[in-house]
Amino acid sequence: MATENKNLSEYDKNTIPNAKDFRFGIVVSEWNDTITEGLYNGAFEALIDCDVPAQQIIRWNVPGSFELIYGAKKMLQTQNVDAVIVIGCVIQGQTKHFDFVCEGVTQGIKDLNVQTDIPVIFCVLTDNNIQQSIDRSGGIHGNKGTEAAIAAIKMAYIRQQASIAHSFNQPLLSSGALQIEETPIKIEKE
Repeated sequence: MATENKNLSEYDKNTIPNAKDFRFGIVVSEWNDTITEGLYNGAFEALIDCDVPAQQIIRWNVPGSFELIYGAKKMLQTQNVDAVIVIGCVIQGQTKHFDFVCEGVTQGIKDLNVQTDIPVIFCVLTDNNIQQSIDRSGGIHGNKGTEAAIAAIKMAYIRQQASIAHSFNQPLLSSGALQIEETPIKIEKE
């Protein structure tokens, strides 16, 4: 288990880019709402902690995890956001439905990341039982929503820096900072 003995909510605010000017969308599944509300609260609180004004965080609800794809697509098209976080929870049952939903949502969110220029952050728990979901939505393993918010800030920053670098036709340093190359000015004597 990847999250065993690890609290997902821990981050060093000093290593997070300044997020006060970014605008974030959060699309939340209403299915398994006890879990998705916990994830949303973790994401919202982390964004606020990283200086994102509350009015720059847009929340939309959708019925289930499969609908996260369409909700995120419409948010990308209409809300002028710097990143979108999709929040859902699918718990293993006794049928193949779990496999189909998990695969479809994963591929759909991946497709949005390939097709658009705005990052979509995957915060969909795919657990074997409700206790695992509780543990990851504010329980003993922290909050995957918090982790998604930090990822959203970092990806919005990368998108911003890449856009600046492109407009100046300059490379980014490994740190993500813009590297400005000075062009020598040739002065001709008369």
